[in-house]
Amino acid sequence: MKPSRIEHIGIAVKSIEESRKYYEEVLGLECYKIEEVADQKVKTAFFRIGDTKIELLESTDAEGTIAKFIEKKGPGIHHIAYAVDHVDEALAETEAKGIQLIDKKGRKGADNLTIGFLHPKSTEGVLTELCSQ
Repeated sequence: MKPSRIEHIGIAVKSIEESRKYYEEVLGLECYKIEEVADQKVKTAFFRIGDTKIELLESTDAEGTIAKFIEKKGPGIHHIAYAVDHVDEALAETEAKGIQLIDKKGRKGADNLTIGFLHPKSTEGVLTELCSQ
């Protein structure tokens, strides 16, 4: 597996509506998509900057992963996502190299991506997401 680029940087926020003001009014970026991913208990907003995206993540459930992350660490960078050709193949390859997986198989993610996460215990403390179209 060799990632082709950083697909996006995921940032946990308390409120997309409040947080997007910074990205739009200060940085001059345009939010091109807001969507809810019900099974992940999250609402997302995307901004493009060059070939990379910024993904704001707002929890839709007090027991959701993002809500727990914010409760423990506060708002901020949640994960880095890398573009790969095939998520399932990349997950199998990383597992064969001894990396602990959160997802054994790709699943539907936001922005029409197939995603799979690697556990931060195996990735130098950084929650890592692999993504493909």
